[in-house]
Amino acid sequence: MSDRSSLKLIHPAPATYADFAARAIAIATELARTGAERDREAGVPKAEIDALRQAGLLTALHPKEIGGGGLNWAEGLRLVRIISRGESSIGQLLGYHYVNAYVPYIAADEATAHTLGVETVEQGHYWGAVVNPRDAGLTLTRAEGGYRLNGRKTFSTAARISDRINVIALLDNEVASLVLPTDRDGYFPADDWDNIGQRLSDSGSVEFRDYIVTEADFLVPLAAPDAPLPPLATFNTPLIQLVFVNFYLGTAEGALAQALDYVRTTTKPWETSGVSRAADDPYILERFGEFSATLKASVALAENATLSVQAALAKGHSVTAQERGEAAIEAYHAKVHATHVALEITARIFELMGARATAARYGFDRFWRNVRTHTLHDPVFYKAREVGNFVLNGEIPTVSLYS
Repeated sequence: MSDRSSLKLIHPAPATYADFAARAIAIATELARTGAERDREAGVPKAEIDALRQAGLLTALHPKEIGGGGLNWAEGLRLVRIISRGESSIGQLLGYHYVNAYVPYIAADEATAHTLGVETVEQGHYWGAVVNPRDAGLTLTRAEGGYRLNGRKTFSTAARISDRINVIALLDNEVASLVLPTDRDGYFPADDWDNIGQRLSDSGSVEFRDYIVTEADFLVPLAAPDAPLPPLATFNTPLIQLVFVNFYLGTAEGALAQALDYVRTTTKPWETSGVSRAADDPYILERFGEFSATLKASVALAENATLSVQAALAKGHSVTAQERGEAAIEAYHAKVHATHVALEITARIFELMGARATAARYGFDRFWRNVRTHTLHDPVFYKAREVGNFVLNGEIPTVSLYS
């Protein structure tokens, strides 16, 4: 059994990006060392999230004025990529938290965002969400002293480790956007996540049974289902897509790093290769060169897309729907490319390592299983279609939780 407490807890002082990156690298290194065992055991990633919390990574994107790290999105997403090299589920969880905790800053009024931000930084809250639009909706009804929330959602990443969750429900045919604590009676996360990949993402179902909701839990006023949102409030979608991009690429980087180490230390040269070391085999060298070049190109595309989204976000409430759409398209370019690159690299490293690398004790297949599982979140060919519709017809994507 792996010792999940082996992740050292760091009590951070005020930090620069370099400090946060060094902490992330230290955590990722330990996650990689015990990656196969963690994948087999799965379960609730409490120790892993506690390590991120103690390293200050959960509050890295909050403003310095309230005690956060003050990092920008380009820096935050690099941290997601670093953590994903060690364990992509934990990279996913970090990225999801960043987006979920950022929603008040782009959707709520300044006072509400400030209050929630201060609470998050002071208490080290982890943020999840129960918003899957492909399930039946949650229902909010009026009751004495406030409201009652009922219903079930099939997927809720970080269901059992979240301190706060963003929730969307219907109240009298209007949309209620809520921020709720998970320690209140009536919240029931299930232990039913058994997918082949992202086994530490805690993405099981959640049920609400007469969960008490108060006026203070509303993030924004009630709105009609078809009411258009301000462009700024819709940036959660391109941001979460960039989270996907970066933890796919981080997973591919982690897979490639382990393949390089295995070939250097374990792989035997093929009998007709004419070399004494597998590391000198020209075909292996060529493949590693291709994988490295392709991966670096995808990372560069991801960085460029992040800067585009970050620049649009910096316009605040003045950002237009067109500007939001154009920034989102840059993110979706990166999503399409990263999906293909990560799937190819994580599947084909075995061709370089050899048959012995398929032994279950290594768990090298977890990299592909993780990417394969999550890349089905929203079909990549629909993202490619949105990109194609923009480059050919100049049409920006219709705003949704997927676009």
